[in-house]
Amino acid sequence: MIKSATDRRVLTADRIMLCAQTLTDEAGLDGFTMDDLATAAEVSRRTLFNYFPSKIDAVLGVFPILDPDDVDTFCSGGPDRDLVQDLRTLVLPLLRTDALDRDVLARGRRIMLANPRLVARVHEGYVDLSAQIVQHIITREGPAFAAQRARVAVGVLAALFDAALDEYLVDPDERPIAFHFDESLRTARSLLGA
Repeated sequence: MIKSATDRRVLTADRIMLCAQTLTDEAGLDGFTMDDLATAAEVSRRTLFNYFPSKIDAVLGVFPILDPDDVDTFCSGGPDRDLVQDLRTLVLPLLRTDALDRDVLARGRRIMLANPRLVARVHEGYVDLSAQIVQHIITREGPAFAAQRARVAVGVLAALFDAALDEYLVDPDERPIAFHFDESLRTARSLLGA
């Protein structure tokens, strides 16, 4: 079967990102050039810049976006008619653990935390994504659902995903991230009496 242009583009972007992360892990963010990255990823410099305008962008890869069909389902009250569970369903695909193995995710987290410029860029993306999700919650729940409540829901969700990722990365049984998120969610509901 021949891959579509979109599939090839995703594979190329992932390859560039993985090479950029490897180089960052080995030499630091300032320890390699875009030419080094192009060579490592086996693409031309022009191709590299068609995918990513900077090293930081290459290291972080393509920031995930919400699936429009999932957004429509969420905004119309589904799929489970439970806000927290539906938020989980909406954002779980963003982690792309099916495409990136534990070692890659652990390396990505390690290099991000070691490089404040990466943390700042990820934070920018998180703020944008959070604002989108807050708007989707308000669309779904109606104007009576205060923006502050929606922001708290998104903040709790982010904390639960962070905790789930920590557990996922060290799980000797290699259970999926969804398992660990659900465990974190159960724990949070128990602690909050919800």
